[in-house]
Amino acid sequence: MKSFGFKPLAGIALAAAIVGAFAAPAFAQSASGAPASSAAASSAAASATPAATPAATPAPAATSGSAAGCVKGYSQSAGADAGFCYSGDAVNSGDTAWMLTSSVLVLMMTIPGLALFYAGMVRKKNILSVLAQSFGATAVITVLWMIIGYSIAFTPGSASSNWFIGGFKYFLLAPLNADINIASPLAPTIPETVYMFFQMTFAIITPALIAGALADRMKYSAFLLFMAAWLLLVYCPVAHWVWGGGWLGTAGALDYAGGTVVHLNAGTAGLVAALMLGKRKGLGTENFAPHNIAYSMIGASLLWVGWFGFNAGSAVEAHDGQAGMAAAATQIATAR
Repeated sequence: MKSFGFKPLAGIALAAAIVGAFAAPAFAQSASGAPASSAAASSAAASATPAATPAATPAPAATSGSAAGCVKGYSQSAGADAGFCYSGDAVNSGDTAWMLTSSVLVLMMTIPGLALFYAGMVRKKNILSVLAQSFGATAVITVLWMIIGYSIAFTPGSASSNWFIGGFKYFLLAPLNADINIASPLAPTIPETVYMFFQMTFAIITPALIAGALADRMKYSAFLLFMAAWLLLVYCPVAHWVWGGGWLGTAGALDYAGGTVVHLNAGTAGLVAALMLGKRKGLGTENFAPHNIAYSMIGASLLWVGWFGFNAGSAVEAHDGQAGMAAAATQIATAR
């Protein structure tokens, strides 16, 4: 298997970023259909809540179980520490439980779901390599997301850079260590630790989706380097554009469950990577038949089940009908 150098890696990341930037607006969902957990909805709630609160009654502190009030967080429009108001529980136990469950379901989509799905479609000699790629990518991306990925994707940057990349407020998740109940404007009824974990599983599966285009073509060490570079140079900026207060979100686009940030992004990178790596050695002369279709069937089944966490979990709540509608649509669409 031929080696894979730095220049092709840089070319793949740059090409994916350029194509994603121009294609994303066409695939982004209009903000008019945004879920209640979106930044726009949070902003609207912030302006509407004070009028509904009696002047003589101060808003209660943000404690678990409170009926209404304001919590610490980040203003996506102001780009700085700010408070925002909400209606309902500060930390809703039902929402929190559902989001923890959704996070585990999405993680299951990568290991063991994608690992088995791809492993069954390669030759016998490459099955262990493909399994290791999904497992290794999960570990590497988890650590990078904790160190800097979540920060540059979901916290506001400076006034001049916030449209394109986030800041370093959450480097090593320091604010979460200080207050585990700090809330995100995108998810005001769950602890931000839970929201960070949920978004971590999205960050894990997105680069892992590219592995199918790289099977039989890239050394394991080069694969891990590519996963790390692609996460920081492509995924995190695009996630910030849409979900973290960047230029796409500011323009009114909202990606409900990763159509732009996850699927368009990973699909573009996979196509560019396959074109740059070229044909597999032995294509046309060796037998490339899948080794074990049963593995692929098991993996596809795990992906089907995990998708409920991916789609229904993107409602970021469980106390209204949006998560239920997303779950029903996921099951019906998958069966079709």
